[in-house]
Amino acid sequence: MLTRAVMLTGTLLASTIVDAQVFSRELGSFDLKLATQPSRSMAQGLVKPTSPGSTFHGGLDLAHDSGWYAGQWAPTMGIKPGSNLEVDSYLGYKHPFDQTLSYELGVIHYSYPKLSSLDSQQIFAGLTILGTRFGAAFSNDPDRRDSTLFADLGVNQPFGIGVSMKYTTHQLGSPVSIVDGGSVSAFNDWSIKLSRPWMGIDLDLIYSDSSLDGTDCSAYSGQNTQCDGLLTFKAERAFY
Repeated sequence: MLTRAVMLTGTLLASTIVDAQVFSRELGSFDLKLATQPSRSMAQGLVKPTSPGSTFHGGLDLAHDSGWYAGQWAPTMGIKPGSNLEVDSYLGYKHPFDQTLSYELGVIHYSYPKLSSLDSQQIFAGLTILGTRFGAAFSNDPDRRDSTLFADLGVNQPFGIGVSMKYTTHQLGSPVSIVDGGSVSAFNDWSIKLSRPWMGIDLDLIYSDSSLDGTDCSAYSGQNTQCDGLLTFKAERAFY
């Protein structure tokens, strides 16, 4: 039987950003953004989420008029005891056919400066149709293969609630033994997020779960913070 948990998280961000979350400036043919949230459409759904309790995080995004872009996102600065500095770097190309349809291709490199053995890469592609984004990503690391489907349904009116979903399959290179004598060589996990700004505060309600439960959870190493079902409420505000 799955264990169901509810987590309440309040995060205060110390920031010099002149806007609530994004500082943007045009530099000739380039557009530079500094933000406390991922600012790139497809990468926003694929970069690793901010770790619970990680107060300091942020990134930059540099885009050219031609459609090429590059950026970095740090979900954690490694300041909290037990955490490690992580930098997610991405490079991609986005091309619009018209105001309703565009496609996007790119690659993300996940790096841990103090633990280089954990570094990994991921390629991604996506379509944006009438403000709704659909994406897929694939990573082939030495010890595992991960495939991800991502959808951002945009903001639902008139309630102003954003909805995004992610589903990932994980194929381990070597089966992981569990306490009852069995082993786990593959599993799936998923999440759905509802988000809405309120009085300068970003409110997120996130539900995540996986195909593992009980003793199998000792082999879990997926995208979620917990193997079993988890309902998380997060309130986040940037101070400036």
